Amino acid sequence: MTTSSPHALALPVPGERMTDDYLRTVGRLAYLWGWPLVNMHNRLSIMEKVPAPGLLGGIVPAGPPGSLGMLHDYIVPEERVVACPNQDVVYGLAVLDAGRGPTVVQVPDFGGRFWVYQVVDQRTESFARLGAMYATEPGCYLLAPEHWDGQVPEGIAGVFRFDTRIAAVIPRVFMNDTDEDRAAIQPLINRIMAYPLAEYTGTPRTTDWSDVPSFPAGSATGGEQETRWVDPEVFFDVLPAVLDEVPARPGEEAHHALVRSVLDRAAIDSQAANVLRRTAIDAEATLLRELFEFRNIGIPLDNHWSTQRNGAAFGGDYLSRTAMARANIFVNLPAETTYFYQDLDQDGERLMGKHAYTLTFPADALPPVRGFWSVTLYNEHHFFHPNDLNRYSLGTKNATLRSNADGSLSLYAGARPPVDDQHRTNWLPAPDGPFSLYLRAYWPHPSALDGTWQPPAVIRTTG
Repeated sequence: MTTSSPHALALPVPGERMTDDYLRTVGRLAYLWGWPLVNMHNRLSIMEKVPAPGLLGGIVPAGPPGSLGMLHDYIVPEERVVACPNQDVVYGLAVLDAGRGPTVVQVPDFGGRFWVYQVVDQRTESFARLGAMYATEPGCYLLAPEHWDGQVPEGIAGVFRFDTRIAAVIPRVFMNDTDEDRAAIQPLINRIMAYPLAEYTGTPRTTDWSDVPSFPAGSATGGEQETRWVDPEVFFDVLPAVLDEVPARPGEEAHHALVRSVLDRAAIDSQAANVLRRTAIDAEATLLRELFEFRNIGIPLDNHWSTQRNGAAFGGDYLSRTAMARANIFVNLPAETTYFYQDLDQDGERLMGKHAYTLTFPADALPPVRGFWSVTLYNEHHFFHPNDLNRYSLGTKNATLRSNADGSLSLYAGARPPVDDQHRTNWLPAPDGPFSLYLRAYWPHPSALDGTWQPPAVIRTTG
């Protein structure tokens, strides 16, 4: 005879009545909670159509599940698969499917160059530590499903396990914006690979990532906004499968049971299913739309900046998890990158390209990093604003930045170049309308993590 724990919560009773308002209440919470999980679920569905490592639409690195695609230069402005890209690193991407077994990830010797491989599960939470800040040794590493019980072959330097169906690997390797560094980085980039364990021979492989096939991307790289990875019309149709892909962690059992109870009701009651569908549509248009705006999310700082301190380690903070997924999915762990977001000027007014702005770092107060820093300008959709300079960010990678006479560094933003020609090297072109600034501090010092250091105010200077 088995007995239940005296501390275990009883689950919702099957078949009990549920009012429309109750369904809307639970459904809205389920939409907030499940949005990143469904987002990841649908990204896998795209990669399942990719026949080999290459580029979606000639733009986005991609590969079949378990295999990595890699760029050989900065991401281009036409990219729409992931909001808030940066032009400081060379990116790669692999989406993993636990049902296909483990994946081998190659780490070359990067020497003194900054690098990090972001490795996240279906919750967008990190489960591996691979990067310069971890002093990771070169070698081959295995990313394995939690319940995989196969033999780890010789030559594998370490094993990291994940408990969801889907995971993702996103290498980031710093590159200076010079022809010389573009050439120097290519041999390293070509040794970054990920492939199914069945293809592992014990000998590292190479690929010339400057010469890979391009595959049709459909709607995945077009339009002005990020690819619509979550469709509210069918969200609750997909969610039962997603719940099977993402097990409840300790403390989440009751929440999973609550969500399943309304899904079970919708499966036998068309009226309930319709209420949930309308709830998802409304939540996308209101709740998720608000979470897209940087000024509505994260931890408020001085001068209207905001940040977050639990990226890729959200736990039960479903608000932060979904806000980050909606505004800028695939944020790194704080020890890897600290992020600062800005929609407003010093007076709390929305940043608009028709005005001109300055952001001035005192001589002794540049972003405190061991890796690199940058300030990126995004349009209202959180993508690059195309411009004749092909300039979307400024920071460590830019050797031509000009400091002021007192040693401080001023960056300029606006739709029109600064009047003073001496300032144009430090200018970020903006659209005429709304834009945002996004400061990244890769491999930050503790002062960037604990709030001791904060970005300066964005000051409107004209208009």
